[in-house]
Amino acid sequence: MAALPSLRQLSYLVTLSETLHFTEAARRSFVTQSTLSGGIMELERLLGGVLVERDRQNVRLTPLGEQVVGRARVLLADAQDLMRLSREMSEPLTGDLHLGIIPTIAPFILTKLLDEVHQQLPKIQLHLHEAQSEKIVEKLEHGNLDMIILALPFDTRGLKVAEIFQEDLILVYNKQDKACAQANALDDLEMSRLMLLEEGHCLRDHVLSVCPIGDRKSDHRLKASSLPTLIEMVSSNLGYTLLPEISLNRNILQYHPDLQVKRIENAPNRTISLVTRKSTPLHNEFDVLARILQKITKEHD
Repeated sequence: MAALPSLRQLSYLVTLSETLHFTEAARRSFVTQSTLSGGIMELERLLGGVLVERDRQNVRLTPLGEQVVGRARVLLADAQDLMRLSREMSEPLTGDLHLGIIPTIAPFILTKLLDEVHQQLPKIQLHLHEAQSEKIVEKLEHGNLDMIILALPFDTRGLKVAEIFQEDLILVYNKQDKACAQANALDDLEMSRLMLLEEGHCLRDHVLSVCPIGDRKSDHRLKASSLPTLIEMVSSNLGYTLLPEISLNRNILQYHPDLQVKRIENAPNRTISLVTRKSTPLHNEFDVLARILQKITKEHD
């Protein structure tokens, strides 16, 4: 059998692809720069092609290098799952669990989630990572996260998905906004006054999936970086927005008596889901966490 690349060599290449800097990649890999460079050169020899282009100013991956990095990330994630498998067989429901969660869900379930995990999974050390959807899906695929809590629709790219609950997006507007007060359906609303989160938030995409605003590239309306900022913008009567039902159930508007909420016809919805890799050995943890999420979300229906 021909010699095969090692996981260490593949790890060097993946780290270099993230930094595009040999010294920084070596630092992150806890090796010398010469060791990392030698490992990548040996990988190129084994694969029979150039993976990295180098000059005095720049480091870039070749097209072959890009493809190898994609495959390497899958192999490294699978290898991590393999290492976890033996622990899961001998000591199930123990150890570290890295959970990713998006910002438009995290504030409304974390307290209950942590309490329930402490009670039902006392030997699990839960590590929380909050980031936008694309980032946590990427980290899950790369093996940096064990599971993520995500709002669908979103491209889960063949991952294992457990749907927890579906929620509507609710109209939120200033009480002085007579047009919104009279609106009964999405078609009754003036799209030019729709306030949105900035690019990268899946909630923005869920709203835009049913709200025709024209060319998104030429959309120059004010955009918020977070739900609290979005609420402040609506409170200032700059426009209206659509917020997840779960956020309203957690009294996110309690300090804004000038705001009104209302269900409208044809409003978008989203499905809160727990997602992991199909290769994960943490099936027991996944099932327990899914039940916990179903419990804490039903309590606030």
